[in-house]
Amino acid sequence: MEKLLKKRRSIRKYLPEKLKIEQINQIMKAGLYAPSSKNSKPWEIYVTENKEKINLLSTAKPTGAAFIKDAPLVMAIVANPQKSAVWIEDASIMATIMQLVAEDLGVGSCWIQIRKREHNELLSAQDYVKELLSIDAHKKVLCLISFGYPDEKKQAYTDNDLLTERIIWR
Repeated sequence: MEKLLKKRRSIRKYLPEKLKIEQINQIMKAGLYAPSSKNSKPWEIYVTENKEKINLLSTAKPTGAAFIKDAPLVMAIVANPQKSAVWIEDASIMATIMQLVAEDLGVGSCWIQIRKREHNELLSAQDYVKELLSIDAHKKVLCLISFGYPDEKKQAYTDNDLLTERIIWR
């Protein structure tokens, strides 16, 4: 597990090749197995391989999302706050597990923050994504995750990269 954690990096450049359906299913299934508060499972996964939608999603916010236009697959991680008061944590755990499984399958990924981000002066990134993907008004969009075969190489983390001064024993 430690090797996987060190190896996983945010990938922002992807080969144009589509993912295998088995890989997509494994990534989503892993997310659906994620733990949640009181086993509420408040999350949903909105999935698209549609290039037009992916291009539009790449404009969800002014910066930090443009690179997803080249991703072959994008998932929106959505949750229902009526099912869990801690939906942010629940959905974050789910998203992280999905990214780790993707890495284990040789698939790169990158988290694109949507919650608390703006699309423009008049519209939140969350409302923009909800409208684009026909997500119910009462649900919340935590993030987008881009997935694809990496077209960039990044060095794995080493133990020297750890910020051990942030561990405080009492």
